[in-house]
Amino acid sequence: MSDDKNSNGVKRKLKTRHVSMISLGGSIGTGLFVTSGSTVSQAGPGGALVAYILMGLMVYFLMTSLGEMATNTPVSGSFAEYAGKYVDPALGFAMGWNYWFNWAITVAVDISTAALVMKFWMPNVPSWIFSGGVLILIFLINAASVGAFGEIEYWMSLIKVATIIIFLIVGVLTIFGIMGGGTAVGLSNFTYKQAPFVGGIPAMLSVFVVAGFSFQGTELVGITAGESDDPKHSVPKAISEVFWRIILFYILAIFVIAALIPYTSPNLLGSSASDIAISPFTLVFKRAGLAAAAGIMNAVILVSVISSANSGMYASTRMLYSMSDGDFAPRRFGKTNGRGVPFASLVITTVIALATFITSFAGPEIYLWLVAASGLTGFIAWVGIAISHFRFRRAFVKQGHSIDELSYHAKLFPIGPVLTLILCILIIVGQDLSAFSNFNWKEIGITYISVPLVLILYIFYKVKNHTKLIPLDQVDVKPVSKQTIDSEK
Repeated sequence: MSDDKNSNGVKRKLKTRHVSMISLGGSIGTGLFVTSGSTVSQAGPGGALVAYILMGLMVYFLMTSLGEMATNTPVSGSFAEYAGKYVDPALGFAMGWNYWFNWAITVAVDISTAALVMKFWMPNVPSWIFSGGVLILIFLINAASVGAFGEIEYWMSLIKVATIIIFLIVGVLTIFGIMGGGTAVGLSNFTYKQAPFVGGIPAMLSVFVVAGFSFQGTELVGITAGESDDPKHSVPKAISEVFWRIILFYILAIFVIAALIPYTSPNLLGSSASDIAISPFTLVFKRAGLAAAAGIMNAVILVSVISSANSGMYASTRMLYSMSDGDFAPRRFGKTNGRGVPFASLVITTVIALATFITSFAGPEIYLWLVAASGLTGFIAWVGIAISHFRFRRAFVKQGHSIDELSYHAKLFPIGPVLTLILCILIIVGQDLSAFSNFNWKEIGITYISVPLVLILYIFYKVKNHTKLIPLDQVDVKPVSKQTIDSEK
């Protein structure tokens, strides 16, 4: 094994700037550009801000938990490996397949969304042509090399970040009346009618769900750690930067939207990627007098969707690769080509994404269930990360180690894992409580199918392999250092 490979064989070609921007870009997508307006409509400006602030803090604590484990053991497909090493191999198996399935399905959703966005310019061209083109594009990017993936994802993420910065500048100038006709809006919309808090606690809880989906993708920093050229430096740096940028971008963006658009505006309701004209970003740009806002935002959202699909392909490929190394998947998926790309894992992930996309035409009902099956996967992954970190830290101390031995420390342990567990369980349970009151079993199944699927995977592996919860004094907490990597060559 050469010096630029990690302990499970993947080449370390992601630079620190790649890791930072990928983990940031993974959490900035249509959730911010399109659906963020609905949170202001549902809970009012105050309710939306409180929900995003609390969710942002939870995500930060979660990322520090992941960072502590990722700097100690930097591997691709980290979630499954950590769950398998620190908790129970059965949990690692369930977490890995659950996460792989989620991103493979998400790729199919993203390429479908890309086609809807392209309809803005070419409404008469069949959607499947656009979707097929995007799928081929992201396959080629991921097949080239991890360095090529990192560089392209870096620039796509940079476009999203630049758009938000411009939006914030334009928004603040409009609030003070410098742009948009010279009339200062100030904070009048924060006290308009029932604002700032609309709908009370139930409305705020519903916004937690939207905010949670918006922040999903930040955990990609754990995936990239395995291919970072300097994980002990790049991962902590990425976590710190991602926290501040997400808090600034999301909180300030919601603030600007809430200040300029009253929560009663019908344009904040029902936003979707197929109707870019009512994106809250578009509305703010138009209010500032920028007539070309719809076309510009459409291009940015297209980049955002392609970036999401690209990151999803990368994450699912590396997770499958990692599982083969841990005997959770067939060994053939653990082979890399001359460029260090796990090509077999990439191909099977692409095939599943393509098959899922085809079902949207051949069997819409099947497609609906497949998409639903991946709906709660991100939150389930967060729960797994929290449990794994709680067990890792307890085992580390129980085995006589000092926390000072860790190169990166999770903040305010055990607040992170505990807060993550509480909020994620609340979000998972609260997805669609009305379905239970009406006993709508189909709706319940579509909403919560992710949960029984994970349980089935967990029970299957546990029964088959007779696994048990690993005793704390037997948990493998030894760090993977450069010396360890060299000894495994």
